[in-house]
Formats: sequence, structure tokens, C-alpha cells
Amino acid sequence: MIPSLRFSVVPRSVAVPASSQAFSVFRARVALRRSSSRAACRAFIAFCVLTFFWLSTPAFAAPQSVVPAAAQPRSSSLRFEISFPQSVSAAPLDGRVFLLLSTNNAAEPRFQVRESGVNSQQDFGVDVDGLAPGHAAIIDASALGYPTPSLSQIPAGEYYVQGLLSRYTTFHRADGHTVKMPMDEGEGQHWESKPDNLYSAPERIHIDPVAGGVVRISLTNVIPPIEPPKDTQWVKHLRIQSELLTKFWGRPMYLGAIVLLPAGWDSHPEAHYPLLVNQGHFEYDYSPFAFDPPAPNLTGFAKTHAEYAYKFYQDWTSGRLPHMLILVIQHANPYYDDSYAVNSANVGPYGDAITQELIPYVEKQFRGIGQGWARATYGGSTGGWEALASQVFYPEFYNGTFAFCPDPVDFRKYQLVNIYEDKLALWTEGVWTKLPRGEMRETDETILTTMENEQRHTNVSGTLGRSGEQMDIWQAVWGPVGPDGYVKPIWDQYTGVIDHQVAEYWRDHYDLRYILDRDWKILGPKLVGKIHVFVGTRDTYYLDLAVKLLQQSLETTNNPYYAGSFDYGPDQPHCYTGEPELPARLGSLTATQRVMQQSAAWMLKTAPAGADVTSWRY
Repeated sequence: MIPSLRFSVVPRSVAVPASSQAFSVFRARVALRRSSSRAACRAFIAFCVLTFFWLSTPAFAAPQSVVPAAAQPRSSSLRFEISFPQSVSAAPLDGRVFLLLSTNNAAEPRFQVRESGVNSQQDFGVDVDGLAPGHAAIIDASALGYPTPSLSQIPAGEYYVQGLLSRYTTFHRADGHTVKMPMDEGEGQHWESKPDNLYSAPERIHIDPVAGGVVRISLTNVIPPIEPPKDTQWVKHLRIQSELLTKFWGRPMYLGAIVLLPAGWDSHPEAHYPLLVNQGHFEYDYSPFAFDPPAPNLTGFAKTHAEYAYKFYQDWTSGRLPHMLILVIQHANPYYDDSYAVNSANVGPYGDAITQELIPYVEKQFRGIGQGWARATYGGSTGGWEALASQVFYPEFYNGTFAFCPDPVDFRKYQLVNIYEDKLALWTEGVWTKLPRGEMRETDETILTTMENEQRHTNVSGTLGRSGEQMDIWQAVWGPVGPDGYVKPIWDQYTGVIDHQVAEYWRDHYDLRYILDRDWKILGPKLVGKIHVFVGTRDTYYLDLAVKLLQQSLETTNNPYYAGSFDYGPDQPHCYTGEPELPARLGSLTATQRVMQQSAAWMLKTAPAGADVTSWRY
């Protein structure tokens, strides 16, 4: 006898394609009763058949879009036609056309798009290839948007509206691929402020997707060139053409340097100096350094920053700090505002260009000691990863790394994603449901944005890895080249399905924890005492999770033991630098001074016999 059972089958909430809508409300209830076993068996068989077909439909498959079911675009005839006149460009242009909407005029809409969706104004984007003057790029309900996915979902109302075209340059790379990319023009790879990009003046317009209509926008303005910063007694600026990068990209490519000279540099011509390399995002000038006290009209954090910058200037010029050269590298490239300071199949041989071309040039120009024992590197976030990677990939070129809140150093915790084992990157998937993964949080664990939201932000900003955003530079630096010459993505940009073959490439080439573990017999003797990592236990981007895995691995090392350090700031967000008593934002303002003291002491301790440890210690 079959025992009395009752099955209730109710499908989870999923995004259902139109072709499968008949299954979205499917319900089955099968009762198996002791009194009617034959009927019960027939009902059970029917249940199994229906369940099989239900599970086979796309409604139960991996998500097919980053647009949730409740937000699928509705029909709308509203469209924007964005063009440029011959007066701003007589030639056809390649690039990305943006439509920007804002609910306020606090700034131009192009300056109000934010990573955190709850704080961002709206943009849409479409690619253009050979767009001729007078011809329009069309943005309608089919164009992907951020934070709202579709133009058809914009509430009716008054908006400040702006158009922009980000130009692409054609590169004939040394690997045989021809690609169209946004060339950096001295702005640090930001399409909203890139010189030569076209834009319109903001206009206040009533928009109603239900009523429809056509809105025409003419891009009559060109973003002007950026004036280069001027040298001072203390701060010098250099720009060199890199032979390595020029060969890779098939056109002249440059590296920039901001160099801070120590007190007494000009009055001690016999002195040679250690070099401290500051890694990080693009800097127009050396902002932590101010020659004058804060202006009286400054308030809030701007005033605090100015006070710390002036104090740094006083410490630097008074001789209270070790006499060293500080180098800030400018390595913006067609993908991002910096290169991650390593060699990459997509971005180019930036690691070699920095160590073989730029740094030797700087040391020659400004009397650096020019030996590995007299160099150290530091940085935060992107710069934290670069500082650690530079030490790992060039273990004898540097004599110490201070990595603050580094980007993922173990891809088992690529923020909250394990790229080796997880199936989906954008969601956490269970048996009956899937939930969005967090990408950014407050220290109280409030979610500021999700992986899905950030991926859509990236997709709107550019296709084929050309967004200039964080997700795309990670893929560009760490990933292989795809068959079309652009980045081969780590996961599908819309479904989030991870490509585990690409993940293996990432692991073998750029997973720093994996590489250190794999190659410790070779790397270990060259890295003893050199690795110092700092992170808050509530890092905004969950970067503390990967750091903990790195520490666990390094603590198991022997023959030799790594003999470095890890410093965790209790409940500190991004980017903790080793001052637990201060908020991370304030602690970062004294990070350079602390690194100078620690790195100089280590250099003196480890300097080889006969090394110059006196000329710079006047």
C-alpha cells in the first residue's frame, strides 16, 4: 500500500521569457490516498511528467537578463535622436553615445552618475561606428540603462537632459588584433571629462514614455584639453614615451610621473636617495602635499584634507621625515585610469614598462640610488593590489610593500564570489530561489549596491570591456584576449554565468595567494619580511575576506617563513591604512609618513655591505 502523501508544487519567482509565460503560474497538487491507489498512481505519474516539462523550460534555467521580471521594458514610442554638427567634427566618429537624465541641476547630468545606484542619476548608452555628422544615434526603450534598466520605465516628469559622445581610437596591436578603444587624454580615463568628447548643454525637458515622442539633441560642445600641472621646487612632472607600450598598442604610448623631491635635494648634489613608489588611481598632481595653510572658506573634510596636506608639507620640508624620492605613476590606458602595474595580454606590458623604463629614468634624473634594496612600494585599494603584485612579480626590484585594502588577492573571495566554484557571479543561487550578491556595503552591513547593479552600470558605460569601470579593468588585466581582440569575460555580462576556463587563466596568472603558494620555494627567500597588508574588517567592498585567506596561506610558509605582517582595523571600512584610532578616511592622510619611516628603517636593516646608507641621511 502507498502511504497517504500530499505534494504541493509552487514554482519560485523567476524571470519568465514571453515564450514561457504559460508556465509562470503553474501549480500542481497531487493527492495520493490509501483508498484509491490506482488513481493515485495515475495522478503521481501525471505530476512527474508535468514537473519534468516545467523544469525543462527557460523559466527554470539560469537568468537570461540583468533586467528583473518586474522591470521588463513596456512598449514605448519615446526616443532620443543624438547627433553632432559638422562644425565639431567633419569626419565620422566611433564611440559610445550617452543619454543622461537628472532630477536636479546641482551639476551637469554627466557628472551625476554614481557607482551606488541609490545615489546615481540616470544614463543610457549605445555604441556607434562611423557615425557621420548630422546623422543620429537612437536611444529608445531597447537601450540598456542604469540605474533604471529601460527608458520606458522612467516616470513621467521634468528632467535635466544631456547627450555625450565618447570617442574611440583605432589601435592596430602587436598581437594582430585591431580594436577601437577610448584613448586617455590626460583626464584619467573618464568619459564625462575626456578632452575631445562631444556633449550638449543640459536642457530641462518633460518626458513621458507613455505619451512617446521624439527628442532631438545636438552635441555642439567639445571638452577642451587639460592644462598640464606646473613644476614647483618640490614637485616635478615627467612624461616619457614607452617603447614597450608603443610596440604593443601600435601607436605612441606614454607613462607619466609625479616626483616629490626631498628637503635638501638641491643643496646636497652628492646625495643619492631611496625611492618610494606610490601606487594607485590616476593623479593629476600630488594632492597630499599643500604649500599653503587651508583657505578660510574651506569646511568639512575639504578643510581637514587641506590641514593634513599642509602638515605633510611642513614635515617634509623641515627634515622631520627620511630623505627619499616619492614617485606617483601615471599609467592611464585605453581600459582604465591605471594599468595595475603588471604585464597583461589585454592592457600591455605595463609591469616591464614601469620597472625597465620609467623608474630607471626617474632615478637617473633625480639621483636615486637605483638598487632594489633602496626601493619600496605602497598604495591603497587598486594601489594596494598593485603594490603587492609589484613586489610578488618583481621580488628583488622592491624591498618592501605596504598594501592597504588591496583589491582581491585571492579569487576564492573575488569580493563575495568564488570564481572557481560558484556558477553565477551576480546572484547567490539556491534550490528554489536566487538572491543578489552584495558589491558594496556600509560598516553596519547595509547594502549600497549589488553585483547585478554594478554589472549593469558597467554594461551601460561601455561594451567589450570599454567602460572604464572597475569590473572591466579586472577582466582586462587578469583575463585572456578573446577571439575578437577584446577581453574574454570572466562571466556572461547579462546572465552572470562564470566561465571557469577563464577563471583558471586568472588563477594561474594573477591570483596572488595562489601564485605565492605555488611558487614559494622560489619567491619565499626573496620576500621574507617584505609583505605588509592592512584592511578593515568591514571593508566596503568585502576585500577583507580575500586578505584573510592570504594571511592563512602565508602563515603556513616555512623554509622560509614569510615574516611579514597583517593589520586589521576593527569595524573599519575601505580604506584602512593602520590607524585604528582614527576613521579610515583620516588615517589615510598620514599613511605616506608612516610608510616612509617603516620602509627607511627596513632598508637600513637589510642594505648590503658597501651600500650607500649615509649620503641621504643628512
